[in-house]
Amino acid sequence: MKYAIVFFSMFLLFSCNSDSKLEQEIEAIPMDVKIVRFDKEFARATPETLNSLKQKYPVFFPEQFHDSIWLGNLNDPIQQQLNEAVENAFPTEETIEDQLLPLFQHISYYFPEFEAPTTVTVTSDVDYQNRAIVADTLLVLALDTYLGSDHEFYENIKRYIAKNLKPSQIGPDVAEAYARQLISPPSKRDLLSQMVYYGKELYLKDIWLPNVSDAEKIGYTKEEMQWANDNEEDMWRYFIEKELLYKTDPKLAPRFIFNAPFSKFYLEIDNESPGMVGRYIGWQIVRSYIENNTVTVPQLLFKNADEIFKNSKYKPKKN
Repeated sequence: MKYAIVFFSMFLLFSCNSDSKLEQEIEAIPMDVKIVRFDKEFARATPETLNSLKQKYPVFFPEQFHDSIWLGNLNDPIQQQLNEAVENAFPTEETIEDQLLPLFQHISYYFPEFEAPTTVTVTSDVDYQNRAIVADTLLVLALDTYLGSDHEFYENIKRYIAKNLKPSQIGPDVAEAYARQLISPPSKRDLLSQMVYYGKELYLKDIWLPNVSDAEKIGYTKEEMQWANDNEEDMWRYFIEKELLYKTDPKLAPRFIFNAPFSKFYLEIDNESPGMVGRYIGWQIVRSYIENNTVTVPQLLFKNADEIFKNSKYKPKKN
């Protein structure tokens, strides 16, 4: 027993040293984070300066919209309140850069062809479904969707959505946007393929965001994360006993994959559960696959769900 403890301690020490060296190597990667505060420029625009702003940022001013639309927006009291709220939450770019710099360095380490985008910040009428958008060399961040989960602008937004409208979700949201550029959609429509697709996405967050909690990676509260961890074995048993993994029923995704206030097992535990438990299980399958196979990250992304599941040797954590 004594020797086992010594061996385990040495193993932990070696692993920590290896992780530390890797992080030091990644931290040394030169990376320029360029942030353009379009939100501030638009908030300060006047009828006299609007034309020059349109010339500077044509992508944000579609030609089919008349200037009266933009002028009306500038004078709209709600828009002005949004501008003020964003200015208060993000007076400088520090909060944004502190999350984007290490994220971009980690993406670059695993995908050397990555080039840091120009990040443009905007307001979006609180379009929480499009918080972070990657388009060619641009990353567009809607800062009015990161004001804090309890902000007054989110009072009429369902709680399971509003809980993630906070500054600390910028990194996970941007990581998700880039992950979806790299991962091909599942070729099959069965539940397992969808679970593993999101498992790959969450695994990329693991390696790109090593200092972010698992709860923030998946968008859970601490309590929801604890519930998922505590009930992993029971959830897995349910999927197996109900033979759900290879079913293509379109109702399964809303029950277990899509963001929702809770997952639908049609059991008494439903109201206690978080949504997206299918993503959580897929995450654990991908983690197990990485642990039990020698595979690079780019190779992982091209593996299909059946191969990953078969070779993962996945076993849920016991209650």
